[in-house]
Amino acid sequence: MVSHLVNTLRNVVGITGNVISLFLFLSPVPTFVRIWKKGSVEQFSPVPYLATLINCMVWVVYGLPMVHPNSTLVVTINGTGTSIELVYLTVFLIFCNDKKKRLRVLLIVLVELVFIAILTTLVLTVAHTTGRRSMVVGIVAILGNIMMYASPLSVMKLVISTKSVEYMPFSLSLASFANGVAWSTYAFLPFDPFIAVPNGVGTLFSLAQLLLYATYYESTKRILAARKETKAEVNLSEVVVNGNVGPKKTAGSF
Repeated sequence: MVSHLVNTLRNVVGITGNVISLFLFLSPVPTFVRIWKKGSVEQFSPVPYLATLINCMVWVVYGLPMVHPNSTLVVTINGTGTSIELVYLTVFLIFCNDKKKRLRVLLIVLVELVFIAILTTLVLTVAHTTGRRSMVVGIVAILGNIMMYASPLSVMKLVISTKSVEYMPFSLSLASFANGVAWSTYAFLPFDPFIAVPNGVGTLFSLAQLLLYATYYESTKRILAARKETKAEVNLSEVVVNGNVGPKKTAGSF
């Protein structure tokens, strides 16, 4: 009876985690709409998307029936996440004007794909029990998950130096926090250290981002307002200059 109740609760939390994770994966959509409209990636970093891609692929391997049985919910959401991250990185590559940066991102994606292929092959051929396979892939998954949650650290450094959260999307930080809480809860029904450890750490990283956002929200508004005012003054100056230096029409002139 208790076991059945725990299993039911685990499925409910897992489904909730899938929904929250989907929101997490979709939260950068406004960022990429902005990139698409401006035709440039500006100062946005590809690191969070590269880290999330490798993380999702490793969890797909972890959730395979021949690796860690009864983990369908882990496979479904991370398979979806893999597809979404590949779309983001494709858009990033298209609108990245820095050729060296574009090549570097492309090479990292290829390395990640090769790594997953090698990991899957070795785990399925060398480890002969689901227990051993779960342990090997689980350790890699812990590192990948922590990498995903820690990937915005570079952006956090930019936030602190510029006192602006313009390039640290709030939706992504909030979704990361909710995702960490949901999967940390899932990991205790029953206890799975490979899911609990990285998501517990991820919850703390995401909380730090939210605190940083709250700290620099007002200064960001002032910076954006000042930038808009400066741009308006520049445009006005151009109009005045063009009006003064332009050819004057006289009677009979064409």
